[in-house]
Amino acid sequence: MTTTYRVTDPATGQVAEEFPTATDAEILAAIDRSATTFDEWSRTTVAERAALLTRVSEIYAERAEELAEVIRLEMGKSVPEGKGEVQLSSMIYKYFADNAEAFMADEPLRGPKDATAMIRRKPVGSLLGIMPWNFPYYQVARFAAPNLALGNTILLKHAPQCPRSAQIMEEIFIEAGLPAGAYINIYASNEQVADIILPDPRNHGVSLTGSERAGAAVAAEAGKNLKKVVLELGGSDPYILLDTDDVQKSAKTFFNTRMGNTGQACNSPKRMIVMDDIYDDFVSSITEAAKKNTPAVPGEAGSRLSPLSSVAAADRFVEQVQDTVSGGATLLAGGKKYDGGGAYVEPVVLTDVHKGMRGYYEELFGPAVIVYKVSSEEEAIELANDTPFGLGAAVFSTDIARAERVGDQIDSGMVFLNAPEGSREYLPFGGVKRSGVGRELGPLAMDEFVNKQLVYKQD
Repeated sequence: MTTTYRVTDPATGQVAEEFPTATDAEILAAIDRSATTFDEWSRTTVAERAALLTRVSEIYAERAEELAEVIRLEMGKSVPEGKGEVQLSSMIYKYFADNAEAFMADEPLRGPKDATAMIRRKPVGSLLGIMPWNFPYYQVARFAAPNLALGNTILLKHAPQCPRSAQIMEEIFIEAGLPAGAYINIYASNEQVADIILPDPRNHGVSLTGSERAGAAVAAEAGKNLKKVVLELGGSDPYILLDTDDVQKSAKTFFNTRMGNTGQACNSPKRMIVMDDIYDDFVSSITEAAKKNTPAVPGEAGSRLSPLSSVAAADRFVEQVQDTVSGGATLLAGGKKYDGGGAYVEPVVLTDVHKGMRGYYEELFGPAVIVYKVSSEEEAIELANDTPFGLGAAVFSTDIARAERVGDQIDSGMVFLNAPEGSREYLPFGGVKRSGVGRELGPLAMDEFVNKQLVYKQD
């Protein structure tokens, strides 16, 4: 199936720009350039690479307004949120520039006195990144920054609806002074990934952020070719409220967290689990907040309700909600698209969601709040873990020991105590179960696509 790279404004549904998909010859040429450049790039010093990544960070900060406007048009993110994403991306490049030497330092091993042994970290070669549309700059930064710091080179296949931001990112690396082949944007098709890139011996691994289905397909192809993978896939993260001194404030904190990026984040809290003694007040506050949200132009400051990424995404979201309601769930707010065209949908509040309903196990990738009532810590833990996903979790209590006790029993790659889930450059990001494999960000990011070479010397 042909992959079409096209910018379509989610607010209007109008096509703004199209880009041609690469030919097979262009893909092969990109592979060759990436592999050839690796020979040069991997021989530069860590300090030299860090200096260039520092300049990348500076360019992101300098061009924040422009970059935010690009993704507003591509995937509907509000300009304030877009600028926040650009700033976080800038921080990621700076973090790995500042810490690369420490993260790559030789690691001594204890052994006999007449021998010296250590682990030395070396780059492995050209890598493929396959990135999604929901955070066009940030997702790339998580992959590109640590691997370029290591000395690897990158081929980057971005989401078909983000071709303009994909092109700009390559231009930024070149502007910063990196060799032209260190980071190459490719408008590749899925077939070219499976049939040309992954089988090529010059490719040394693939990182994908996307759906569970896409991750399974890419992992299968990578496995056939003995290539390492890092997968950051879906999430159905629980947000557990054990107790609170202020129900309305707690509800507002959760609602604002859930509505970030219009609910289109893998680590967005998809399931709100509340103790029965505060459940009614919490649901009332959440429902009131949802009904107050109205469509806004993505460029407006403070807008909390931008469109979803596409009309197709909006239709799919509404269909999931309606199917869940048909199965017996209670709909307290929202449930349909707004009139006037585009990909705007009403914020949804659902209760009485049970096993067997689509909303119980499927990831609702949009502004949906599902609230569950529990009567004990044990019930909260059981419900939180009753999911095929295991990305993140958040637990809130006025008693931090209680929050820690519950959080320690959640099967997830990340757990936040008395803080909403978030992403920072120094915090490792990744999940367990069907949420993926591997870690990005923080010191663990440089332990993925690296040759941890044993060096043993007999004295």
